[in-house]
Amino acid sequence: MGEAERGESAPRLRISFWCSNGHETVPSFASDAQVPDTWDCQRCGFPAGQDRDNPPAPPRNEPYKTHLAYVRERRSDADGEAILAEALAKLRGEI
Repeated sequence: MGEAERGESAPRLRISFWCSNGHETVPSFASDAQVPDTWDCQRCGFPAGQDRDNPPAPPRNEPYKTHLAYVRERRSDADGEAILAEALAKLRGEI
């Protein structure tokens, strides 16, 4: 099935997008379509922009934190020692 059966295709624009790793992605858009500011890189998945010298920054992934890591953010070591001493005293029947 070619152009004769489907009719003429819409005029297209090919726009270059670059990611922070220097990869170029060149999707095509209809000439009357709104071109997005960013596009996902086909090679690494980072966001890519139209400015080759100033590509968008890659997304920042926060590392997984354990429950203990969150507790350590809220409590100092001295607080932890006091809580532990109180819990041990309760277990030993001193309180």
